[in-house]
This record gives sequence, C-alpha cells and structure tokens, in this order.
Amino acid sequence: MLAVLLSMSFSEESSSSSSSSLNGDAYALLFNALRLIPISHYLLALSLLFVIVIYNFLEFHFVEDLFSGFRGSPVRLTFNSSSPIYDGVVSKCKIVHGRYLVTPWLSSPHIQTAFLHFFGRPPCFSYRRQLFRLSDGGMIALDWLMGSTGPGDFFHANNFISKDDTTPIAIVIPGLTSDSAASYIRHLVFNTAKRGWNVVVSNHRGLGGVSITSDCFYNAGWTEDAREVIEYLHHEYPKAPLFAIGTSIGANILVKYLGEEGEKTPVAGAAAICSPWDLLLLCLLLFLPTNAVCSHCASYKSRSIRDFDNHATCLVGKFETVDTYYRNCSSSTYVGNVSIPLLCISSLDDPVCTVEAIPLDECRANKNVVLATTWHGGHLAFFEGITAAGMWWVRAVNEYLGVLHSSPYMHVQKKVQEPGLHLSTESSIDQGPYLNVSEDGMVAAVGNEQTRNSIVGDHQTNSEMVLDTEQDEQLTGAKSDAVPNTDRTCEPPANTPDTELRNLTASVTSCWNQLSQRNKRSMWLLAYVAIITTWPLVGSALRFIFGKKRKNVLSATLTKR
Repeated sequence: MLAVLLSMSFSEESSSSSSSSLNGDAYALLFNALRLIPISHYLLALSLLFVIVIYNFLEFHFVEDLFSGFRGSPVRLTFNSSSPIYDGVVSKCKIVHGRYLVTPWLSSPHIQTAFLHFFGRPPCFSYRRQLFRLSDGGMIALDWLMGSTGPGDFFHANNFISKDDTTPIAIVIPGLTSDSAASYIRHLVFNTAKRGWNVVVSNHRGLGGVSITSDCFYNAGWTEDAREVIEYLHHEYPKAPLFAIGTSIGANILVKYLGEEGEKTPVAGAAAICSPWDLLLLCLLLFLPTNAVCSHCASYKSRSIRDFDNHATCLVGKFETVDTYYRNCSSSTYVGNVSIPLLCISSLDDPVCTVEAIPLDECRANKNVVLATTWHGGHLAFFEGITAAGMWWVRAVNEYLGVLHSSPYMHVQKKVQEPGLHLSTESSIDQGPYLNVSEDGMVAAVGNEQTRNSIVGDHQTNSEMVLDTEQDEQLTGAKSDAVPNTDRTCEPPANTPDTELRNLTASVTSCWNQLSQRNKRSMWLLAYVAIITTWPLVGSALRFIFGKKRKNVLSATLTKR
C-alpha cells in the first residue's frame, strides 16, 4: 500500500514538472514570436488605441456623421400641446424644424467649445459705448451697434436712436466673464444688426474694460442690473419693442428675471441660449476649475467654482450656504412663471451645462416656452459649414425673433400702479450682494435697502446716462483693457465760491441721505457710539463750565454776608 502511494506521488510530481516545462516552453515560443513582429506594427497598434481613447474621451461623432451621409441630426422641440407661441411663431421657423450638422473637423463638443474660446472667427466692427450709471452708484458699459438695411452701413456706429424710433432693440446679456468682445457675442450682434435691428450689449459689472465703482457685484442670479437696463431702455425708447437674448449665465439671469417680473416686464420676447438651469445639480455633476479672472477675488485659494462660491459669493451675497445660493439662483424654478414668448436652445452634448439640468417638464408645462435641443453643438458653439464661419443658434434666434416681431404674439407690458417698485419673494438672493467698506479697511456685507429706496424714490438716478461716446478703437475680438478716457460731455465747473459751497452742500446732503437710508438700528448704533466716544470731552467741558459758575455764585453769596 505504501509503495502504491509513493508511486502515485512520484507520478504527480513528474506530471507537474512536465506541465510547467511545457508552459515555460510555450511562453518562450510566444515571446520569440512577438519579437518577430516589427516595431512599426506595435507603434501602429498603440496609435490606433490612442485614437480610440481620445475619440471616446472627447466625444467625437465624425464616424456617426460619416455613416449618416453628413445629413445632420433633427432638432427636438419640447412645448405645451396648446401653446399659442408654438402654433403662431415657432411653427413658422424653418431653422428649428430642420437639421443641424456640425462642421466636420469640429465634430466634438469639447473641440467646438475650445475653438469658440480661442478663435471663434468673430466679425470686425466697432461699438458705440454708453456708460450707464446704476442706482447704487455702479457703472456698466452698454455697447451699441445700430442696424441698417443698407449694405455695409451697420459697420459704422455713428447713428443715434430718436425717441420716436420704432426699430426693435435687442438686448444681449453675456455669459460668465464674457463681454461684448467675446466671439459668440460679436457673431450675434453682427447678424442681428444686419437684419436692421438696433443691438445693445449689457456688460456685467467689472467687465468690458469698466472698473467696479460701487460696493456691489453680480452673480448667477443677480437680476437687478438687467432690470434697471431694461426699464431705462423702455423709458428712453417707448415706441421701440424690446427683445432680450441671454447666453449661458446671462440666460440664467434672463429667465430668472422674466420669472420674477411675470407680465410686468416690458420685454416683448426673449431667447435663452445654453442656460445652466439647475446650478446645484450642475455643481454636483461637474468639478469646474476656478476661472483665473475671479480666483484672486477670494482670500481663500479656491480649487473649483464651488470653492469660490462658498468662500466669496456666499460671503458677499449673505447666503447661508453655497447650496442655498445655487437653489435660489437656478432659473429652473422660475421658468414656470415666464409670461412672455421664450425660446430656449440647449445642446445635449454641452460639456458645461449638462443635459441632466435641462427642465423638460417645466418647459413643457408653460405655454409661453418652447425648448429646442440639438444632439450636438457644444457650449455656445454650434458651428456650421465647412469653414465654421457661421453659428446655427444665431440664425435660429434671429429667425425666431423676426417671426415673433411680425406676429400678434409679442408681449405687451401690463400697467401697474407703481412701475418703479419691484416686489419679489423674500430670499437670501435679495439680500445683496453688497459690500460696505469702511475707512479703516473693515469689510462687511449689507443688504440692498438702499438700492430699493433709490429705485422707488428717484427714477432719474436709476436711468442716468453718464457718457455717450464712440469707440475709435477697432475691436477684433480681443477684450479691451480699459475704457478710453474720452469724456467730451462733462466739463469741470469753475472753482467759484458759490460752486464750492454748492458742491459741499451736495456732498453733505448725499452722505446724510445714504446714512438715513440705512436701517434704524444702524442709526441708533451710530448715535450711541458717538455719545460714548465723545462723553469724556463733553463731560470735562460741562464740569469746567458749571464749576466756574458755582464758584461765582458762592463768592457772591459770601460777599453779601
């Protein structure tokens, strides 16, 4: 029995050793075979693997377009089944009912977006700049391009608009860190003015070469600047229909403004392009790096947009948390209250404003909203043609606004008892964003009671035109570093005694008005601090005066005795 077991173990060991030797021989043969393959074949295989990885990572769709015969993909429209805006306006627009084909050599949303940012091929023309003073003392640039039906006339910005002019005015609200010099803005302005419309770009605070002149800054939900500009244009040109176009963050601001105003807005129609819609969801899905333009504004070194909003935007705007800021500023919660014709355009492959944030149900529930989505297009790109000379969404918006202007579906503002008063729901977004900077360098966030009081009390200050000059510098797409110092309308007054007295009185009155517009607690606190700080001096003076009188009384009494 023992001999049998020993023989079996010996046979197993021999079989395992033979199998291992066979495996070793097989690996050696395989290695020798691989050595026989030329290195160029390996390089070709690695190149092919790299192309496949890059193709999928950058979401290229050139092969799909090739197999479809470069016919493009149809545009998907989302609207209410009983929408009069679709039946009377959008149904007559051929572009949104057609197909969109991306420029073949830009068949990637990331490549399209990068090409728009670095190149864009913007048209060349000059703006006419108007510096507009806001009610809180801030300054923004309104860049105009006047429309003309004559060939080539729209290249000159020397025209002015009369009070009785009925030419439509298109108000453009750019995206985050963009101004009138951005490539996509220039494409939109040029093509809209070429149709005969007057176009004005409402630059955000601190952009367009204009420095920040007040203690207020904008954010993704700050609608006060857009509201003031729209009210000013409606007051200055009452016979000209107003149309608004928002892009990216500008689209979010525009939709939020339209939802807040409802039927009170003087805007006749609007378009929102590539809106982020849901900022909280967008922040959870993306980890965007902080833009270099705003990274130095926060004392904390932010690594993402969320970090910047958490340490800067929430502090300035007095939001409880960054999620509160995102919820209150998301336009998806306001699109249901929009009461004017609104066309929204989004791309399903947008690398910035992702498809998950698009409020399909909210847009479908509102009869005034039509949502157009394309399979491709990137973020604000939508290039078309072999040379990528045009942008599809620009053509779609111009056609939509043209059809709307010639239809009876333009919105007409409903009169209210107090047109200067803006009532909005109480939320933390309405508490700022303002900064109060004292002389000793202390910074504190304050509310916007001053702005509201100024809007209600003084309409002329709200719509004051400060400067109206031409930009002699030819803009070719690059952002200007500073506003040209070409103030020809404001001459300094002579330094006469009467003038100096009036200036001093005006300064004191202005300071007192600003202090009186603060809340009562601040006034009482200021009075308390004044009494406490000056009491030692006042007390000493009182003791000196009354002590002297007391000595005089005592000396007179003793003399009589």
